[in-house]
Amino acid sequence: MSPLHVTRTLPEDATEAALRADVRHGLTVSPKWLPPKWFYDARGSELFERITELPEYYPTRAEREILVARSGEIAAASGARTLIELGSGSSEKTRYLIDALAPSAYVPVDVSESALTQAGQALIEERPDLEVHALIADFTAPLAVPATPGPRLVAFLGGTIGNLLPAERAGFLTSVRTLLAPGDGLLLGTDLVKDEEVLVRAYDDAAGVTAAFNKNVLAVVDRELGADFDPDAFDHVALWDPEREWIEMRLRSRTAQTVKVPALDLAVDFAAGEELRTEVSAKFRKEKVAAELSAAGLELTRWWTDAEDRYALSLSVVR
Repeated sequence: MSPLHVTRTLPEDATEAALRADVRHGLTVSPKWLPPKWFYDARGSELFERITELPEYYPTRAEREILVARSGEIAAASGARTLIELGSGSSEKTRYLIDALAPSAYVPVDVSESALTQAGQALIEERPDLEVHALIADFTAPLAVPATPGPRLVAFLGGTIGNLLPAERAGFLTSVRTLLAPGDGLLLGTDLVKDEEVLVRAYDDAAGVTAAFNKNVLAVVDRELGADFDPDAFDHVALWDPEREWIEMRLRSRTAQTVKVPALDLAVDFAAGEELRTEVSAKFRKEKVAAELSAAGLELTRWWTDAEDRYALSLSVVR
């Protein structure tokens, strides 16, 4: 059995420093905002797992449907010997790709050391010949990945690219392009534009799980920075922006209130009805995906969707 290789390029205090910087900046600009990555403490991760099981939330099921049906085609089209997964988390869906690719090496990249080690060790126990090189890193920053056999396939699943603003997406795709050599590929998951009612329901479920998930960002700021946000003083809001073709999640202040963040020596005023943006989730059309990939020096070569055309996996290569 191969040992689990773990490399840390993210400083130990990077998460705390990033949280402080994001909260200070996001709560002192207009309109106010907080990045969606701060949803995901242990409680937030648990809530998101529940979201993926909700009848209204289709993306996880749609992506899994494609992976189950098309992983063999993806493997044949990519010919990859190394799979690099950005934001790997539990690596659960990745098993379909690993089964089809039978790669020599798997490089999961995530900020969570515990998630990486747990998933990596489980994969090694299931597949003793698989070399797992776990990388503790922020995938939105330039990456230095371990030397592994080519061709390599970089996978960015879950539609997470939709959480990046257009300029951030352009920078991210350009950064990914620098990881790729001729013959390597990018497997990208994108949620597709569809009926507004379907989209809004996916982010505002009847059971209120997404509302709890959205408000969890306030609990994270309270715990980590000593703030006194009252999640019950905010309402969950999910809106479709037809011009930008994205869903926005927001938290709307029920009353005029002042929130103190002692760790930052900060007092933040909210007017009644004022909204704090917590997530953007862009939806895509094939032409838009191809154009953004092309701008980064990548050429879209294969496109797979689920049976209802709700979600897509695309394969692109270096131009």
